[in-house]
This record gives sequence, C-alpha cells and structure tokens, in this order.
Amino acid sequence: MDRWDGETLLRTHPLDGRTVPYAALMTGNLEAPALRVTVADPAHAALIEQVIRASFIAAPPEFAALLERDPVLARLNARYPGVRPVRQFDLLSALVRCISAQQVNLRWAVTTRRRLAEAFGEPHHIGAHLVYSLNAKRLAEANVGEIRALQFTTRKAEYLIAVAEAIAGGRLTMATLAALPDEVVISRLVALRGIGRWTAEWILARGLGRPCVVAGDLGVRKAVGLAYLDAPLPPEAEVRRAVAHWGPSAGIAQALLLHGFAPPGE
Repeated sequence: MDRWDGETLLRTHPLDGRTVPYAALMTGNLEAPALRVTVADPAHAALIEQVIRASFIAAPPEFAALLERDPVLARLNARYPGVRPVRQFDLLSALVRCISAQQVNLRWAVTTRRRLAEAFGEPHHIGAHLVYSLNAKRLAEANVGEIRALQFTTRKAEYLIAVAEAIAGGRLTMATLAALPDEVVISRLVALRGIGRWTAEWILARGLGRPCVVAGDLGVRKAVGLAYLDAPLPPEAEVRRAVAHWGPSAGIAQALLLHGFAPPGE
C-alpha cells in the first residue's frame, strides 16, 4: 500500500469507486519543502494536488505558545523540525493498518499488510513504480482461511473481513465519519469487531486530522512515560492527564513524541 523509500512516496487515493495512484518525489529541503508529483492519469492532477496539500497536518496557532511552556516538545521540535502527521484518506487502508498492528511489532505488521495487498489488492503502475490499493468488496468476499494463510491470526482475519464488509456495503465511509463529533465517530467504529477505542482514536487523529491523543496505544504510552512521567508504561488515564495541556496541538505533539522516542528501526 503506501510506500516510502526516503525519497519517493507512493500512494493511492479513492475517487468515486475508482483508485488514483500517484508518486511524490521529495525535491526540496526543510527551508523550502517541495514535491514533484506524478499522477498515473493527468486528468486527476488537480485533485491529487489538493489531496497532498491536505495530507500534512499543519500546526495550529496555539502551537508556538505550547512550545514556550513545554520544554520536551520544544527540544523535539528543534531537533526534528517539520515533523508532522500525515493523514490517511482511505478508510479501509487505515483500519487495516490498525488491525494488522495489534499485539505485534511494526515490522511484522508491515510484512502481513504487504502480503494482504499482494493477495487481495489491485496493483497500480506509475512509471517504474508499483503500489497497491485494497478493494473492500474483494476483501469482504475472502474467507478466513485465505487470510490465515498470510499469517494473520484467525481473529484478525475475521476483523479484516468484517471491516471490509462494512465499507463495501456503504455502512461506513470516511465522509460520513467526518461529519460526526469525536465520541460518535468512536462509537460507530468500536461497534465493529476488532476495533477498540485506540484504533478509533487513530482514525480520528490520522484519518480525520483531529487533535486526538491515542492514549491507549502502546507506543504512545511508552513515549509519554519516557518524556513526562519517568515511567516505562503508564496507564491510559495517566497519559491523558500528562498531555492534557497539548490541546489543539495534540496531533503535532503526538507525532513529534513518537518520532523522538520511537525504538531504532521503527
């Protein structure tokens, strides 16, 4: 699915039942960031330009004041200038990312996602590049055994099929969720098998671009514990209290913290 080799980002964007693939090559620098974008179908160039501009979540006006009173974030922002969350507009891909990462390390999650994309996805060529998109209808028609063969657990296979069925049937869309308040979005998502609150909060943060702290996520708990609490793995409630001051800048702050405190290689 999404691929990034340090220079080129390969992605797809859903459009009216079709998929638009594109490649974005980094050509700028921190002072003057720039991307040279190639779209498989030039007719979609204007749309993809809008998508890319909306992909990087900008810091809100309150961010500067937050840096002044939070030395942890100030140090991270100085060390990693320009680190920002990148939104995921494809709801199926976003949920598959979350399900695949449950109770495994990120390297294994990436491996199983690649296998899923190759087995049930659609390949798209952009010049010499290849990227896959997932088709909800095709994945919904899969059986548990087929997904188990890719080394997903039985439960995860069931969850993936259930999510694909909800999206293929039109019961769940990113546009519908975008019109709802946070807690209603969470309630809609956790009604699906295999989707807990932390997964729903990741959709809020990375799918909808809202300033949501995913306090139940293992990586977030570890990072907040190291940065603010001198504790290896604080409980969710302590995490929420420790970062309540982030406010509207929570999405940017969370991305900086995860980037700064991520284990080597992740």
